[in-house]
Formats: sequence, C-alpha cells, structure tokens
Amino acid sequence: MTQPTSIKIGISSCLLGEKVRFDSGHKLNKYATEVLGGYFEFVPFCPEVSIGLTIPRAPIRLVDIDGDVRCVGVKDASIDVTDALKAKADEQVHWHQDLCGYILKHSSPSCGMERVKVYNKSMPIKNGVGIYAKQLLENFPNLPVEEEGRLEDPHLRENFIQRVFVYARWREMVEQGYTIGQLQKFHAQHKYIFMSHDQTLAKELGALLAQNVKDSLEEVAQQYVTAMMQLLKKMASKRGHVNTLKHIQGYLKRALDSEDKQELNDIIEQYRQGLVPLIVPITLLRHHFRRNPDEYIDQSFYLSPHPSELMLLNRI
Repeated sequence: MTQPTSIKIGISSCLLGEKVRFDSGHKLNKYATEVLGGYFEFVPFCPEVSIGLTIPRAPIRLVDIDGDVRCVGVKDASIDVTDALKAKADEQVHWHQDLCGYILKHSSPSCGMERVKVYNKSMPIKNGVGIYAKQLLENFPNLPVEEEGRLEDPHLRENFIQRVFVYARWREMVEQGYTIGQLQKFHAQHKYIFMSHDQTLAKELGALLAQNVKDSLEEVAQQYVTAMMQLLKKMASKRGHVNTLKHIQGYLKRALDSEDKQELNDIIEQYRQGLVPLIVPITLLRHHFRRNPDEYIDQSFYLSPHPSELMLLNRI
C-alpha cells in the first residue's frame, strides 16, 4: 500500500531548534528533526513571537481571573496577550487547513495542549490549555494534535502518527474528488485499523455510509471524518489488536497447514501476554499473505499503517 508523499505538520518553532523562547533558548526535539522530518514537511510557528513579543521577553502564564482564564505577564499582570493569541490562531487558518497534524510544546501558556498550569490565589492547577492551542483545536477539531513530551510514550507516539497518516489519506481522497463508492472503499481499507481501536464504534462508522445515502455526499463525508477521528483518538488496546489479528487470520484458514496455523496462534497469544511486540504477529501475517495473496487484505492498511522504517509497531 502506498502512503501519501507530502504530509504537512504544524510544529512549535522551538521544537525545531529555533531560539524563540522567552529566555532566547529553544527546545530542540531530536525525534521530530531526525526521525519524523524524513516523512513530514514541518511548518514551524511561534505564536508568541508572531504577536510581537520580543526575544528575550518577560515570561507569561495562565491565570484564572473570576473564572476567565487569561494569559498575562508573570511579573506584570497588566500585560495581557489572551486576545492577541486567539486572534493570531484565527489568522493562521489559511495554512492550518492544509495540515495533517500538529506537534505542540507541552506546558506552554500559548501552545500547551493539556495540563498547562493555571494560577489563581491558591496553588496552580494543571488543567489548562494554551491560548493559541485551544483556538487551534476549536477551529480544527478533527486535526491530529499531540505534544512533544507525550510522543516519548510509544503508544501515544504510534497513535498520533497513525492518525496523521489516516487523515492524510483522507485529505488526499477528498482533494481528488470522491463518490459514495470511494468513501466505502476508504472505509474498507481502514476497517481493521478502526476495529483495533473499538469494534463497536467501527461498526457504527461503517453504518454511517450505509444509512445516510439520502443525505448530501458532503454531509455524509463530514459526519464520517468527524466520527472517524474521534474513534482514532481512543487508544487501540492489546485486546483490540488480538481481536483484529484473529479476524485477519481467518482469511488464511484454507491456505495454511496445521503447523502454520498453530505457529500463528502461538505468536498472537505471545503478543497478548506481552512477550512479543505487535510487529511480530504482523510480520508473520505479512509473510503468509505474500505467499497467499488476498485482494481485500492487500487493500487494507492495518498490516502497514505507516512506513515500516519508523518502527512504531516494534514497541507496542
């Protein structure tokens, strides 16, 4: 299966090594630059510099003022950049709409995706969202978004990059023009990915394409992509993967002899027990389908959801 070749990802400028932080420093993320940079076209942006704040500059933070979270200066609370950051996010819609994902700087009062410190009269509470990030998420709720700190977790990393590639394939289909048949083909290609996340939601997603044929194609597509991206945010579980692997194994029931079947069963069980990573049963399935091709499985992305060189399935 071919993967999209041009995937634009928004990213906080400091993560690419740009010295744009309040202290004139950066937060270079080598995983982004040395690994993901080979597959994604990064579009760097620093909202704080973009609204005119200097380098270096007085630090800012989120403060709860009578229930309204504002972004103000740490030493001089009269400096309030809340509205400027919101407006700046809205101004970027012209290029945000071309993105297939976004990597944000964690804990930032402008870019943090979650658990940003919010100060009030008592101790700060980590329940805030950076002002720019919050507006970005509201403007593009289906966009895959993650923080660089969370990408250190192999499960969160695989989930984010999987969502990016699914969303990129979706955008590619939409840009080329589509029919209800092409929507159904897209669903068939990703059915087993959806199943690994949630079998019930996967069935409901497929039903959208069957039940809403009387609605306009654009309405059906919008309902579908919204439900799809919400489904993919739910982390795929080991149980979900085992169930999916077993379903795919069923396509080989007439092709394998008893020894091959037992070996495959054993490998899937070893994965279930946590003795081997997901890449092991997937590699064995790939091997058997190379010898015993199946048109439906050949069109499915589950066994190759993203480039193998990223080795994302080796640690989950």
